[in-house]
Amino acid sequence: MIGRLNHVAIVVPDLAAASRTYRETLGAKVSAPVDLPAHGVTTVFVELDNTKIELLHPFGEKSPIAKFLADHPSGGMHHVCYEVDDILAARDRLKAQGARVLGDGEPKIGAHDKPVLFLHPKDFAGTLVELEQA
Repeated sequence: MIGRLNHVAIVVPDLAAASRTYRETLGAKVSAPVDLPAHGVTTVFVELDNTKIELLHPFGEKSPIAKFLADHPSGGMHHVCYEVDDILAARDRLKAQGARVLGDGEPKIGAHDKPVLFLHPKDFAGTLVELEQA
């Protein structure tokens, strides 16, 4: 059901510093920051040959990752994102198998302008999983 790994998301306390580290120290191609007010985050994508790293920083007081950063002041891995061909079919299959879909269970448009869903970390070995329609 899941396809390729789309990205690994890392919450960072300083987006500019993290971007510099990936660009200058690791020699990666790093995008410009993009504010996503509807999601409460600012994102930067680090492009790799086989996937992406998504650097996340809170945007606004109601950011869903603000608590994560408060609990992990140095930042850390937030979620992994897998591609699926049909997000509704994937959701229905997972729910039928007892997996919990976060929120209202309906896909939202994510950072790549594609439908996404998040799955409860307690159902996936302690890892928050994002599904993105390919």
